[in-house]
Amino acid sequence: MNKSAAKTLIERYFRQLTDGCGNASCTNECCASSQNFEPLDKNAAAIKSLELFKNNAKLCDLHISKKDVSSASGVDRQISLEDRKGDFSDIHHLTEDNICTMLSFCEKAHDYSAAAQAIGRVFSNSETLMRSFKRDKAENTKEPQPENHSKQPEESEMGAAAFPKYDARDISDSCDVDINAVRRVFEKILSIEEIQAALVDALIFITPNLELDLEYLDVYETNHDYLNIFVIVMENTNLHSPEYLEVALPQFCKAMSKLPEEAQARLARVWSQFGLSHIRRMMETFQQLITFTVVSNEYDADDLVNDDETVVAATKCLKVVFYASILGGEIDVGHNEEEEEDYDSEELSLHELMGEERIYKRGPRVNPLETELGVRAIDSRKPLIPFEEFVNDSLNEVLEMDKDFTFFKVDGESKFSFQTCPFILSVITKNQGLYYDNRIRMYGERRLTAFYSMMQGREPTPFLELKVRRDHIIDDAMIRLEIIAMENPCDLKKQLVVEFEGEQGVDEGGISKEFFQLFLEEIFNPDIGMFRYDEDTKLFWFSPSSLENDAQFTLIGIVLGLAIYNSCILDVHFPMVVYRKLMGKKGTYQDLADLNPILFKSLRNLLDYTENVQDDLMLTFQISQTDLFGNPTLHDLKEKGDHIPVTKENRQEFVDMYADYILNKSVECQFRAFKKGFLMVTSESPMKYLYRPEEVELLICGSRKLDFYALEKTTEYDGGYNKDSQTIKDFWDIIHSFSEEKKKLFLQFTTGTDRAPVGGLGKLKMIIARNGPDTDRLPTSHTCFNALLLPEYSSKEKLREQLLKAITYAKGFGLL
Repeated sequence: MNKSAAKTLIERYFRQLTDGCGNASCTNECCASSQNFEPLDKNAAAIKSLELFKNNAKLCDLHISKKDVSSASGVDRQISLEDRKGDFSDIHHLTEDNICTMLSFCEKAHDYSAAAQAIGRVFSNSETLMRSFKRDKAENTKEPQPENHSKQPEESEMGAAAFPKYDARDISDSCDVDINAVRRVFEKILSIEEIQAALVDALIFITPNLELDLEYLDVYETNHDYLNIFVIVMENTNLHSPEYLEVALPQFCKAMSKLPEEAQARLARVWSQFGLSHIRRMMETFQQLITFTVVSNEYDADDLVNDDETVVAATKCLKVVFYASILGGEIDVGHNEEEEEDYDSEELSLHELMGEERIYKRGPRVNPLETELGVRAIDSRKPLIPFEEFVNDSLNEVLEMDKDFTFFKVDGESKFSFQTCPFILSVITKNQGLYYDNRIRMYGERRLTAFYSMMQGREPTPFLELKVRRDHIIDDAMIRLEIIAMENPCDLKKQLVVEFEGEQGVDEGGISKEFFQLFLEEIFNPDIGMFRYDEDTKLFWFSPSSLENDAQFTLIGIVLGLAIYNSCILDVHFPMVVYRKLMGKKGTYQDLADLNPILFKSLRNLLDYTENVQDDLMLTFQISQTDLFGNPTLHDLKEKGDHIPVTKENRQEFVDMYADYILNKSVECQFRAFKKGFLMVTSESPMKYLYRPEEVELLICGSRKLDFYALEKTTEYDGGYNKDSQTIKDFWDIIHSFSEEKKKLFLQFTTGTDRAPVGGLGKLKMIIARNGPDTDRLPTSHTCFNALLLPEYSSKEKLREQLLKAITYAKGFGLL
């Protein structure tokens, strides 16, 4: 506990010992209101309060007298303006009516100090604030409906089944705050300077008590109305203003971050019903506090942003808004796949024997708030606020990912890691965390190999070594990987080293890149028949009638996992449903829009059809497909499906079953084997916890946008070249004039892949080094280091000619 919180708690004990709680029937012997209490002078009370603090003794709740209760029931409304004479001391809770009464009086008196004092007093006390703005029980108790503009425009275009709705009102606890009244009140009082100042002071005063109540007294467990305080305060539309950002809002966030998961989940459900503009305003409030705090401070190795209480607390509060945005949007919670198998054998027990069990934790990480809500980020089809808006660029710039990763893996109980709130991190930052995780796993496998070698007296094999023939790359790779997967799957988590037979190159990353590229080119060849290629969508999908066995698909999954594990970008073209399925979701009707737009449009038209479906369309629960050789085959979605007509009443079932067959059942064996291989490499990775499906695609495939101007800005020069060298100027003129296809060839020649890494070409860090004077030799490259060795050609024309020859005919590796 910090000094400020301890001081506040001691003061509360002191007031209890001197003034009491006001309850004439109090039985707390350490309260002045108790009949058995012996009065203490101030010195004795001060000593006693310290003793109670050390023993974490009971604190009484503030007792409201009968007079106050009658006031709370509305009696104060009967008092005329003339009788008040500016005295609102009998108001112990706030309603829209009594605030209007106060404002009317103060407006006539041209003095708002009395209203400011009364409002400030209520907002300074948790007991009075939580009883304010209660909805009349006789009124309609429904929560406010989302605003019209929060509805996604695509919904009307995609049919009734396009986005299954998740109704938060079905599972949320009711919130008895009259939220519309609160908004009307804030609209009236926030423009009054005296009241605005009183609200700021009140929030500063109340927040230490809120923090203590939640951290030490568990007040929410005994009174769920305590959540009303946070609902009311967050309706203050001025929270982002400078007068709040300095002290009041940071303290409020610290208090809110102490809410238990159950309360945070309930708050997310309540907020999810408020509509887009209100949720966005709260998101922007917390984001502004994070940005303001980050840019106002300097962080270093001894003073990390992870230790900044304000940033951490605001991030935790932003997490509640993040899930409110998910709950208020389009959610698919009913199509989760079966639990994944555990593909690890005995390796973890060895790590435990070596004292590394904290680093190599068994099982996936669990998000407690997701568990409480019963909803995961991956369940979101379209949140109210796009995911990208929750990323805070200022925070990502100062976050030291190596330290944060350590907190995430090892010191999670004592140190906060922003990876527990991955929504705030950019893909680039997450990629750094995944890189550290993969590298530590590789080093761990090397140590285990050394341990085995000493125990068994044999030569260590610290790497996953693949020796393949360029003309037999599929056969060689699959035989070797199949042996490893069967005999010692732990070896798949070693660093990959590839050798092309008959070539002299040493694999520092470049040879692996070419191996993956050549492997995929062959495996996705339609002639092999494992995948089907759609000319319209330019995407591959699993062939339901493939003649290959499950082991072949498992090995392809292994290769995909190895590429991620070894930070290699692949030129694969899968629909997004593949990545959703890898992350644990089944394919649904919505996924057909990406995989098969024509079929998706036909099914959508069926759902939207207003005439007689059965007579006009004459569909049954039997569908037609084509096999590997293009021959039509029939499949019954139901038993005797050819005798079951599709009607207006059962068309939704038909659409769901059709999509389920295409995306899941028809390729179940193939995809299960593929996913098994993928998880043999990535099962312990935090990837599933940190990434969304679209981010996994970016991680595997890289960016398709090739910005060579960004690459030019970040390229470094060596060997006598600099950015002003004539050869370099000519070089970039030539590159920018290339067609898109030639640019990809150049990128392939220099880096080993024709895709940009996560973050774009500006993150590539290419090196161009001078390789001697004018010569007839072609440019060469070290793809392992993204290095281009460029002779200083005598003319721009010769540079273009030699460069085109190099990128067009380059193949293979040799020692220079």
